[in-house]
Amino acid sequence: MGLIRDAKSIARRDPAARNALEVFFLYPGYHALIYHKVARGFYKIKLKFIARWLSQLCTRRTGIEIHPGATIGHELFIDHGVGVVIGETAVIGDNCTIYHQVTLGGTGHVKHCKRHPTVGNNVLIGAGAKILGPVTVGDNAMIGAGSVVVEDVPANTTVTGVKARVVRVNGEKLAPSIALEQRVGDPFAVELTALKKRVEELTARLNALDPNANTDASGGAPAQAENSNSEEAES
Repeated sequence: MGLIRDAKSIARRDPAARNALEVFFLYPGYHALIYHKVARGFYKIKLKFIARWLSQLCTRRTGIEIHPGATIGHELFIDHGVGVVIGETAVIGDNCTIYHQVTLGGTGHVKHCKRHPTVGNNVLIGAGAKILGPVTVGDNAMIGAGSVVVEDVPANTTVTGVKARVVRVNGEKLAPSIALEQRVGDPFAVELTALKKRVEELTARLNALDPNANTDASGGAPAQAENSNSEEAES
């Protein structure tokens, strides 16, 4: 029942999918989930060699590498999926979406410890994003395409950049994993735009207080002073 539920969920969320049957036969992300469920079963009963063999077989056939030790919730949608890597101690919640080239990677070489990320429910991870180490990504978060996450991400936030920074909080009522929207602003460009807007506001207030100042928005000297200087230079 779980796999049927996953196929129906993918069919609802992917505009390219016409029905669940198409997902069942044609989607490598869905096939990777099947491999993982079987490999995970062997992993739990300590047949780890067989589990790893199945996971590597999955990698060769789908381009998606999921360690059998990873814990994955219901209705995960791995879109396209080529290059996706999910580490041994990674945990993924329900109703998440992961695009291609995403890495849920580990840090350190100490065995039997949490080395990989924990991802909450309804999270969208954009193409090429890298989440490294035992960080926690909160529910309803969005990781922008190409981001590198090395710190915890609060719930209901959008992060982007290298390293990833928060650019949106409670910006969307709909879960990002359903909206499938990866496009987010460059945090540096956002801050520069906000700074420019603030300078323009302060300039307008200054001009309102002293009409003779006539300061331009770039913070330059008053136009009247510039004119007087040019007249002196001519004389």
